Amino acid sequence: MSTMIFINLPIRDLAATMAYYKALGFAHNPQFTDETAACIVISETIFLMVLTHDKFKQFSPLPIADPRQQTQALYALARASRAAVDEIAQTGLAAGGTEVRAVQDLGFMYSRAIADLDGHVWEYFYMDMNAQPPAA
Repeated sequence: MSTMIFINLPIRDLAATMAYYKALGFAHNPQFTDETAACIVISETIFLMVLTHDKFKQFSPLPIADPRQQTQALYALARASRAAVDEIAQTGLAAGGTEVRAVQDLGFMYSRAIADLDGHVWEYFYMDMNAQPPAA
């Protein structure tokens, strides 16, 4: 079995969140979806568990941070090209997301940062390994 990652995020509105990620082109796994949580399938090995606040509190006794007020994490997701970065960013914006910083173009790496409906920041990026500067 390949190593998989499940990112668990607290969200306010499950239906709206599921619609947002569906608009980005991600499927959901109904086997792990109910009225308190949904499993968003990003790839064969990357999954996003979106959990209502009450459900999320079952997994952590700590207070839930408001990602619109504090940075709790940045989730970087590689895309196949610069155009694919722009496509998913524009789709996220059209679905209600917010661009949180200007486009970054470092020559070898191109990225955009889009916050989802709850403020969780996804950094979509393309990196051309052949154009990367040599290590110092």
